[in-house]
Amino acid sequence: MSNEIIFPVILCGGTGTRLWPLSRQSYPKQFLSLNFTNNRSLLQKTYLRTRKLKNIENPILICNEEHRFLVAEQMREINIKPSSIILEPFGRNTAPAITLAALKALEISEDPHLLILSSDHQIQNEEKFIEVVEQSLELSEKGKLITFGIVPTSPEIGYGYIKAIKELNYQNIVGANVESFIEKPEKKIAEQLIKDKRFTWNSGIFCFKANSILKEIEQYAPNIKKICNSSLSKSSFDLDFQRLDKDSFFNCPNVSVDVAVMEKTDNAFVFPLNAGWSDIGSWDYVWKISKKNSSGNVITGNVIEQNTRNSYLNSQDRLIAAIGLNNLIVVETGDAILVANKDDSQEVKNIVNLLKDKNIPQGTEHQKCFRPWGIYQTLVKEKDWQVKLIKVKSGEKLSLQKHKYRTEHWIVVKGMAKVEIEGEEKILYENQSTYIPLGAKHRLSNPGKFDLKIIEVQTGTYLGEDDIERFEDNYGRLG
Repeated sequence: MSNEIIFPVILCGGTGTRLWPLSRQSYPKQFLSLNFTNNRSLLQKTYLRTRKLKNIENPILICNEEHRFLVAEQMREINIKPSSIILEPFGRNTAPAITLAALKALEISEDPHLLILSSDHQIQNEEKFIEVVEQSLELSEKGKLITFGIVPTSPEIGYGYIKAIKELNYQNIVGANVESFIEKPEKKIAEQLIKDKRFTWNSGIFCFKANSILKEIEQYAPNIKKICNSSLSKSSFDLDFQRLDKDSFFNCPNVSVDVAVMEKTDNAFVFPLNAGWSDIGSWDYVWKISKKNSSGNVITGNVIEQNTRNSYLNSQDRLIAAIGLNNLIVVETGDAILVANKDDSQEVKNIVNLLKDKNIPQGTEHQKCFRPWGIYQTLVKEKDWQVKLIKVKSGEKLSLQKHKYRTEHWIVVKGMAKVEIEGEEKILYENQSTYIPLGAKHRLSNPGKFDLKIIEVQTGTYLGEDDIERFEDNYGRLG
């Protein structure tokens, strides 16, 4: 086995529509802590499972602007300082993301291995996962492009399939040349494929040397490499983030690494992976792998149930009282409730698309919004006034800002607040309040050792989040 270093490359895109209403565009499933994740998010678990590999480095993460602070905060929570967090101004699929990661890795180290991982996968047998990755490193060292094929357990039509040139040996973990890739098949075809040991599900997990993948991209998709090089060379650094040049990256092709390289190269090998892998594609699957009570129910939060069986009941806010239910998914988030038969849980994405088509905000936005300084949650909203709960972490501060269309009242309900209004500062304690007039420059910060919680009452002719003009900000959000 090679002793050279390995960079985990974690791809943090995706919206996770099939786990709505917990997962939404503003806070997709990779950042969620679910019943089976032991208080860690799927992103955190993705990195943590790699730590048993020898010579593992801190990760390179590829994400978008909207989720940058979520990514950074979740890495901070597990005491990891990423080797790089690269911000894509637009999603352009896996081929550009992997190209960017390879170019970045070569700036840091001399031709390291790259272990390409999606941030929203679950692997139950992490020891087996490590074993298979370690077995693949010898071929990676020789310049081969390794993909990991999941040993199929059912005729799934939601996954692509990989065909090896010969039957795969599940016991000795021996790789084989890839013959072809098959797009998501019809059910009858899938039923035939899983009977043949040459076929595995396409996991989207890869391992190869940085120079090896760049050589193949240069051959089969040279424009991607050229544009990614330009985007990186013209990028800017902002706190912990490297922000790609928007104008350069705009013209980058939107294509997967499978289509751009793996389907064309003669250098691809597949290793069978039988480690309890899933892309967490439905609430039904979350129910399957979560701990159940004696009635077969998975219960999270404020739930009371009677005569209910084989159901998934998740309350984030309000009480769920379940009576006489069977085989149902019920997920409550304060501003939305999902009720679905477990057998139909794959159809949740269609509901999300319908919400988007109708411009219903619950389709994409959470009632609770995460910011680098903490969170805010809308409690009540009318046309010309709304009430929010704002939580500011110890030592953090909001931007110095003003509003054109709204005034604000702040009431401290927990902790200590430092308030600046038009250059004058004061300290507020619990049950004290202040008023911010229209157009006044103001700033809120938490000088205390514990979280600060305030109730904010806004009144005005327009209450959108884009009515913020920033003058100073610790997180680079000016304007």
